[in-house]
Amino acid sequence: MATDAQQACFEAGIKFGSLYHQFAGTPVSRESARSLEVAMAEAIENQPFCASVNVEIHDDRVEKAIDHANDYTELTGSLMDVEMRIDHEGVVVDTRMEMVDGYPLMKLVSVAEGDADHDG
Repeated sequence: MATDAQQACFEAGIKFGSLYHQFAGTPVSRESARSLEVAMAEAIENQPFCASVNVEIHDDRVEKAIDHANDYTELTGSLMDVEMRIDHEGVVVDTRMEMVDGYPLMKLVSVAEGDADHDG
């Protein structure tokens, strides 16, 4: 059986998979980026054990990715950074997705006993 820490890390992976694969390909522009950030965060926060989600879509990356006259592009991991906090049975897992060497890397930042209000 999984430990609480292992289960909390598993939950973080589920949330990242859901966020990335649910929203990849969504049309995004500079004008829609803020509302898409909120929609993504609120959708994932609905899931069990999710304490918080922060999505930052970078306007400069969106503008650079637009390659046609319709003024939008498809959302990819290269356009955003994401932070999540999972709280499962008192184990708090902080995670991050960010660009590393041209690839959107999802990683564990910390795993600790405690509550979701600590400063990870």
